[in-house]
Amino acid sequence: MQTLKVDVGHTIYPIKIGPGLLGDGELLDSLIPGRDLCVVTNTTVAGLYLEKLQATLGARRGDARRIVHCVLPDGEQYKTLDTVGRVFDAMVDARLNRDSTILALGGGVVGDIAGFAAACYQRGVGYVQLPTTLLAQVDSSVGGKTGVNHPGGKNLIGAFHQPLAVVADTDTLATLPARELRAGLAEVIKYGCIRDPLLFDWLELNIDNLTRKEPEALAYAIGRSCEIKAEVVGQDERESNVRAVLNFGHTFGHAIEAATAYAAYLHGEAVGLGMLMAADLSRRLGWIDAAEYARIRDLLMRAGLPTEAPRIGVARALELMQMDKKVLSGTVRLVLLERLGRAVVTGAYEQSMLDATLAEYCA
Repeated sequence: MQTLKVDVGHTIYPIKIGPGLLGDGELLDSLIPGRDLCVVTNTTVAGLYLEKLQATLGARRGDARRIVHCVLPDGEQYKTLDTVGRVFDAMVDARLNRDSTILALGGGVVGDIAGFAAACYQRGVGYVQLPTTLLAQVDSSVGGKTGVNHPGGKNLIGAFHQPLAVVADTDTLATLPARELRAGLAEVIKYGCIRDPLLFDWLELNIDNLTRKEPEALAYAIGRSCEIKAEVVGQDERESNVRAVLNFGHTFGHAIEAATAYAAYLHGEAVGLGMLMAADLSRRLGWIDAAEYARIRDLLMRAGLPTEAPRIGVARALELMQMDKKVLSGTVRLVLLERLGRAVVTGAYEQSMLDATLAEYCA
């Protein structure tokens, strides 16, 4: 088991990574406070892991602990305020108080919804992330970003609310569909692009091992990704400056998701497309060369991610990008690459260059 920590100043919490952790009652008992628990999950994950988790938790404290659950529909299109309301209803119906703890058992959508519910219920309760997808284990479960989508844009409604702990049971990846695994790899590739060129080199050598779910390769990719995420979040919890580099590919990707009603692409697939578009713009600006752009494109292709964006049109893409949370004074700030391994957040690009990238991929 790997143990990392996230230190944002006002709180420090652990990340535990390893096999069999959902069955480790002693570990979970040490990380999950409160007598009463609400497990938030979805219809897919509930059938795989809810009973096991409840048995593990119940064996430690028996009747002294109340464990209720809220099973949500599965899919990004359900990441809405209405769905958060279902979590509130379940907690109110169970008469859970402020000393209860929410457990987010699932992927990024479940984690974002459960975390947002925890931030709001009785003005804030604790929650623990139990990510079951690669994307959630390497990215979304760490850092305290919570929230839901709006028809006008991705993640427009939310809060920063740090978890009490993150417990990534790598055994859950055995049941992860291949498409979901590939979507998670987009976020791993992102870390290599923005922060760690040696990780990018390693990914070029090991991408086939990752797609085959080889345990040692997955353990390294998850651990290194969490190290980078924890380091960046520790410097800038609320995304006032450096943390924004973690959104490499996301401004383009969120526009793609919103334009396709959050139904056509998994989040990681849209982010992968956005990374390719951001790399293309970085190349047009002369910041990275054609060879670096080709390495990024080729690695995304080898990971099995889409490289053809939906033809939503330049005007529609620009309209949706204007709703990005990095927009300041009407300027869409983008995360671009000065070189492979170094990203910057900037609005200092020529609009004609952005238009050319959007025309290439979206027209």
